[in-house]
Amino acid sequence: MESTSPFAAAILLAGGSGTRMTDATTDKVLFPIKGKPTLQYSIDAFAESEAVDSIVIVYRDGQQRHAMEAFIPSDKFSSITWAQGGAERQDSVWAGLCVTPTDCEVVLIHDGARPMVTPTTIDAVAQSAKANQVACVAKRATDTIKQATPSDNGYTLRTLDRSNIWSMETPQAFKFSLIKAAYKTIIANGQSITDDLSAIEKSGQSVQFIENPIPNIKITTPKDIPLAEYLLTLKDQSPTV
Repeated sequence: MESTSPFAAAILLAGGSGTRMTDATTDKVLFPIKGKPTLQYSIDAFAESEAVDSIVIVYRDGQQRHAMEAFIPSDKFSSITWAQGGAERQDSVWAGLCVTPTDCEVVLIHDGARPMVTPTTIDAVAQSAKANQVACVAKRATDTIKQATPSDNGYTLRTLDRSNIWSMETPQAFKFSLIKAAYKTIIANGQSITDDLSAIEKSGQSVQFIENPIPNIKITTPKDIPLAEYLLTLKDQSPTV
């Protein structure tokens, strides 16, 4: 990848409720995995990125923010901004966009509960968005995918063409002016979306996919924690991946 001066900002979403973690933890982004809070893995990856030099951290409450401030490397970023999250994901993203430095060219939006992200992937998706407006880390579907419609005795099925099916991950990267305008419309219309690409889908804007060579799991339920520990151990054993 060509070297370049930083041109991007990152929004890290850390304020989710984590209700599916049950009794395992009250805050999945602070849960220690291999001795480090889950969020710190993402913070460290963005700190090593060549494309990103400023971050916005969307937090839940003052107690959580205080805990996160202890491991944010302030000397690695030109600016660190905090935004308190809202009731829904789109509210939290909008809060982050509203305080993102206006001079950034590209903004990357990342789930703080995805600790496997790497600086190489961050730079690839940022460069792709710089050149093509929108880019996303994504994974091709490898299983047979069925659309299941409830019926009187189970489901009726339709097989989807898996060659056209992708699983969306993060970071998702956008030209800053494009995604801020799209989210302004989403918030004004009271819409509910589950990922950031949904904000620009109706515009017909094309998207570049960056296929991640390593698993990019999101910590969602307690069973994801040992899997993340295992994957991070493998990553440590193969640091060039």
